[in-house]
Amino acid sequence: MNAIIIEDEKPAARRLQRMLEKMGVQVGSTLHSVEEAKVWFQENSQPDLIFLDIQLSDGLSFEIFEDIQLKSAIIFTTAYDEYALQAFKLNSIDYLLKPIDEEELEKSVKKYREFHVQRKDAGKDQPHIDFDEIKKLLVNPIDRIFKKRFTIKIGQHLKIIPVEDIECFFSENRGTYLHTFDNRSYLLESTLDIIDNELDPEIFFRVSRKYIVAMKAISDIVVYSNSRLKLRLKAYNEGEIIVARERVKDFKKWLA
Repeated sequence: MNAIIIEDEKPAARRLQRMLEKMGVQVGSTLHSVEEAKVWFQENSQPDLIFLDIQLSDGLSFEIFEDIQLKSAIIFTTAYDEYALQAFKLNSIDYLLKPIDEEELEKSVKKYREFHVQRKDAGKDQPHIDFDEIKKLLVNPIDRIFKKRFTIKIGQHLKIIPVEDIECFFSENRGTYLHTFDNRSYLLESTLDIIDNELDPEIFFRVSRKYIVAMKAISDIVVYSNSRLKLRLKAYNEGEIIVARERVKDFKKWLA
């Protein structure tokens, strides 16, 4: 069995590759963007199995297969919430929640070997994946409920922080934090990828891999180098908040 990994976070891709190789799965390539993957598929034969992150730095990974007749099996790696994952269940697709657990990964690989390899031996194609239908459910979920508060553990105590009191979320030294309008930072037991999918997109925006900001927290926007933007928030001053170049267009739409 040969596989490829499409994942924009390189440390996560390396970790997944190490786990797969321990299980005897040969990883031929690791790709990190929609454009890189499109080029790869034009120049290479399709693998047996693809481990595919949904949200890449330059768009949704579904865009890779717009002009490609997919023959590989797919296991999605995702930080999307449980509601959105109904899309995968409806389409009989396997998925792994980030951060990926080694035991769950082993179960997915075993499932692939037992089901997909049998289909291949019988001369059957892999099950059809309706990317358009999955995209609709992920991008426009019906009656989706967004997180209204975060519970923070401080010593032996729990503190409840409503989302309207949060100015931004950020990652630092392998930790994830929220920062409040009263200029306090609190460590969270989560990741920015997971938090990003729990927040109302009309209120918060993921400006880069490191920051998610609230619209009402922005006090100034400055044109920055390489077609990027630099933000100043009302309270947070612990580091530079730069809107990544590939997210500037969507950021401007969000502000409009």
